[in-house]
Amino acid sequence: QVNLVESGGGLVQPGESLRLSCTASGGPFSLLAMGWYRQAPGQGREMVASITNRGMPFYGDSVKGRFTISRDDAKNTVFLQMNDLKPEDTGTYFCNAENINVWGQGTQVTVSP
Repeated sequence: QVNLVESGGGLVQPGESLRLSCTASGGPFSLLAMGWYRQAPGQGREMVASITNRGMPFYGDSVKGRFTISRDDAKNTVFLQMNDLKPEDTGTYFCNAENINVWGQGTQVTVSP
């Protein structure tokens, strides 16, 4: 059973940066495509970025050019570097192991002046 744990969220001002981490245990991480999703209060879950098991990234239109997804298979970890954060980036960010649809518990990101 794969288990995912996110970390790195927090409260920042517009224009600042955060780096989220998601560490997996209990499964073959290097074989998994991984994704970051976010959910704002009262809204549905939105795909932010994903990365294939070979390292090819994909991004949602709202974060292109500002966010970077990467992975370190030796550490069973996927990262989301978020730069130039905006208030509309506020939400709970979830990590997903896409091949097997396993979710982490989420980490809160709040962008506010």
